[in-house]
Amino acid sequence: MDVLAFVVPVVIVIGTVAFMEVFAWWVHKYIMHGEMGWGWHKSHHEPHDPGFEKNDLYTVIFGVFAIGLFFVGSFVWPPLWWVAVGITVYGVLYFVAHDGLVHQRWPFKYIPRKGYLKRLYQAHRLHHAVDGKDGCVSFGFIYAPPVDELVKELDKSKRPHDRASRGDDGGMTAGR
Repeated sequence: MDVLAFVVPVVIVIGTVAFMEVFAWWVHKYIMHGEMGWGWHKSHHEPHDPGFEKNDLYTVIFGVFAIGLFFVGSFVWPPLWWVAVGITVYGVLYFVAHDGLVHQRWPFKYIPRKGYLKRLYQAHRLHHAVDGKDGCVSFGFIYAPPVDELVKELDKSKRPHDRASRGDDGGMTAGR
């Protein structure tokens, strides 16, 4: 087997996953929390019944884009197929970390008590500690800045925030 035939796709997939975290951070901060995208994303920051929320439409858009890349990669330029794999891998990581771990949209509940998963969980809880779209912290989905830095950032802001979100007791509401 040609080593490059293995290495190049792996590098493309890993690079795409890394790029997607940066891109998702940017989209989350400047589009979802901006004027243009808040209409859909607002549903994610408000209490709601379990199930579909308008914010899930962003996942649909990314999914359609990945499907398009699978198609183009299959018939036009094969490296795009591997980019689509990377976007899909990122989508699975997002589903597991964000929808499952943080927001407990799974049929079972798990709240991490140590390590990186605890940090990811706490960072996203701190993201939801502020009401509304302004003054939020931690816009990534897979990378979480250190919690103490996020708490300092929240404390420096003029926006009131839910100090209970700093803990790790798992007290997030279904919509937050």
